[in-house]
Amino acid sequence: NGFGMTETGPTAFLSDEANALRKIGSVGKAQVLVEARIAGPDGRALPPGQTGEIQFFGPGLTPGYWQRPEETAALFTPDGWLKSGDLGRFDDEGYCYVAGRIKEMYISGGENVYPAEVENVLSLHPTVQEAAVAGVPDEKWGEVGCAHIILRQGQSADAKTLSDWCRERLAAYKVPRHFRFTDDLPRTAAGKVQKHLLPVPEALT
Repeated sequence: NGFGMTETGPTAFLSDEANALRKIGSVGKAQVLVEARIAGPDGRALPPGQTGEIQFFGPGLTPGYWQRPEETAALFTPDGWLKSGDLGRFDDEGYCYVAGRIKEMYISGGENVYPAEVENVLSLHPTVQEAAVAGVPDEKWGEVGCAHIILRQGQSADAKTLSDWCRERLAAYKVPRHFRFTDDLPRTAAGKVQKHLLPVPEALT
């Protein structure tokens, strides 16, 4: 496993073979010539175990976007760290776990929910081929999760089954309130799910 962006050259994290199985779910450690930190909303580095934005520093990073000064300025923090737009956390051994995109995070009952974490749990269920989770409006909680599920061929599951599965593995506020079963998801040409195009449950429209 690994993680990178075009702006980082492109590899930033890489998992070593000796620890890949021991650190399942991790993208590895920061590579040579790349420093990485997890930053809170105030820009300060967070300790292991806390989730924030993954940021990078080092000589291999892009100096910016060609003839796009405003976008270049937005890409970096005042102290020169490159903002990835991704959320993650470090464990106490320096291995990074990605929690998803900042823009995909939603707030349910005052708590941050990272869709990637919920999707990972749903994908472990034997009937689930793919899951995409997005926040949808809720009168009581502000936002709640809606899980869009593609089941494996020949498998069946219902909302209660998957909700119970999540409840055993996640805090209650992270468990999706809505489940939608589908044969496909809106995607880019590269196959990435376009979450802003996921339909809102009929009950909310």
